[in-house]
Amino acid sequence: MNKKQKKNLCRIIAAIILMIAFHFIDFGNEYLSLVMYLIPYLIVGYDILLKAFKSVKNREPFDENFLMAIATIGAIAMGEYAEGVEVMLFYQIGEWFQSYAIGKSRRNIAQLMDIRPDYANIEVDNEIVKVDPDEVNIGDIIVVKVGDKIPIDGTIIEGSTSLNTSALTGESRPRDVEEGDDVISGCINMTSPIKVKTTKLFGESTVSKVLDLIENATNNKSRSEDFITKFARYYTPAVCYSALALAVLPPLFIRFVLNGGWTWSTWIFRALTFLVISCPCALVISIPLSFFAGIGGASKAGVLIKGSNYLEALSKTRYVALDKTGTVTLGIFEVTTIHNSDLTKEELLDYAAHAEAYSNHPIALSILREYGKDIDRDRIESIKEIAGKGIQAIIDGQTVLVGNEKLMNDNDIKIIECDDEGTIVHVAIDNEYKGHIHIGDKIKETSCEAIRQMKNAGVRKTIMLTGDEEKTARKVAEKIGIDEVYFHLLPQDKVSKVEELLKQKDAEDTLVFVGDGINDAPVISMADIGIAMGTLGSDAAIEAADIVLMDDDPLKIAKAIKIARKCMRIVYENIWFAIGVKILVLILSAFGIANMWLAIFADVGVMIIAVINAIRALGVRNI
Repeated sequence: MNKKQKKNLCRIIAAIILMIAFHFIDFGNEYLSLVMYLIPYLIVGYDILLKAFKSVKNREPFDENFLMAIATIGAIAMGEYAEGVEVMLFYQIGEWFQSYAIGKSRRNIAQLMDIRPDYANIEVDNEIVKVDPDEVNIGDIIVVKVGDKIPIDGTIIEGSTSLNTSALTGESRPRDVEEGDDVISGCINMTSPIKVKTTKLFGESTVSKVLDLIENATNNKSRSEDFITKFARYYTPAVCYSALALAVLPPLFIRFVLNGGWTWSTWIFRALTFLVISCPCALVISIPLSFFAGIGGASKAGVLIKGSNYLEALSKTRYVALDKTGTVTLGIFEVTTIHNSDLTKEELLDYAAHAEAYSNHPIALSILREYGKDIDRDRIESIKEIAGKGIQAIIDGQTVLVGNEKLMNDNDIKIIECDDEGTIVHVAIDNEYKGHIHIGDKIKETSCEAIRQMKNAGVRKTIMLTGDEEKTARKVAEKIGIDEVYFHLLPQDKVSKVEELLKQKDAEDTLVFVGDGINDAPVISMADIGIAMGTLGSDAAIEAADIVLMDDDPLKIAKAIKIARKCMRIVYENIWFAIGVKILVLILSAFGIANMWLAIFADVGVMIIAVINAIRALGVRNI
């Protein structure tokens, strides 16, 4: 409980004590009674009156403070001193509970995302010095003690340990790392001290990006939030004018049309009750809180959602398109077989490795690992990368082509068919086919279950887009249960295919694309919702994505969809509950059936119930 909440609670308690005391006192004088009741009224309601005055001064009078001030002042003016004070008192009690609930949810989310390191340990002259993470440069050596957070992304140069990654990924299982492994900031060192050579500045590290995503998530509002904002903007003036009409028109009608007596007090009191009921607090507060809690709960599960608009769109997911490599497969390639013709296997691998010497593509790296020798760069005269097809290089004065079937076809080179499952890298020298290298990639253990859970979450169709050969793509799709598969796709082909899929679906349905590589960034940007897979995915993909999964587990895709659906279910529950109760009590008030106590429930009671319901969005453990 913060200082403001403690102060407000003291005011509420003081007002309650005075009201209980006044219940047993007969002041005997109307003016003395008014003065005495004004004391608890001003103690508990002075801030509401001040806010209402400022709203009128700024020519924006139609808010809940104005409604509450008019209703309570009107009740007191009509001689209902106790009721006027009690309405303000119970409104403030509701405001206090709402403030406490929102503060608690914010603290919960802050604790979930308490991953920002306070310091970094730098080794200087054999002594460890604590410095601000912002002062650490790329290439500095930092020491991470047991129990400390890794402050900056880097590579372990000494030691081995287990890391607690739960704050980032939501997974409780520790990750074992050793010398040479890359580590990311935000993880907690659990077992042994390690030395890490930094590869990024603090501002560019994983922890900074994660915190930035969460802090900016509330800037992108959903359609539901925009609706509530617009609703309150028109709703509040409408009920004010309706209350005025309720106070004035019926007495005039009864007096001049029905020839009855003046009934001003009855209808003014009904109008004041009408005003108390009409406060839109439950909607204005609970809807943004529901999204805030949903985004916080998703963060706890290792799913970073950049705004409530994306959360709302994700809840309508009906189609999921996935890249293959690194998304449904591990993306860890290794050479399994080499098929050669007139060259030896070692010579074929030698030419392929030199051609791929400057590439960071996973397939190229697997060839270089298999080669296992230093590259003689003096032998390489030129290298040209052909997007989506392979490499053309001049090595030892010969033109070497290393790539897929398309590259061979473009150069009229006849290939030898291969029945092996996986990626086939063909090699040709001076337009003569020399053989191919077979490279395998394993399907992730959770890919099959992920597709099944997506279907359970309401996804109608799953699609795989890949640049791989048809046979490999179809076998992977068949094994994990993908509905449709498109292969031989260059980066621009993926964009065209997503455009085509977007045209085929209904306007209200959402198409999600999931990828992890830099060539996936254009497709991620184009889809209704783009998801970047894993913290080790490319910066371009993470920047383009609307949602970032903090590990490489495809199960998180289904979990993100389920979290979004739960959050939207809570949002609609609050909307229908709040509007339904208010409309019912407003009608009862207009006919004189609802009193001030029922009005207080329709405002404060509904608000508290809606806020408590909104906080349920934080719970994502069993989704």
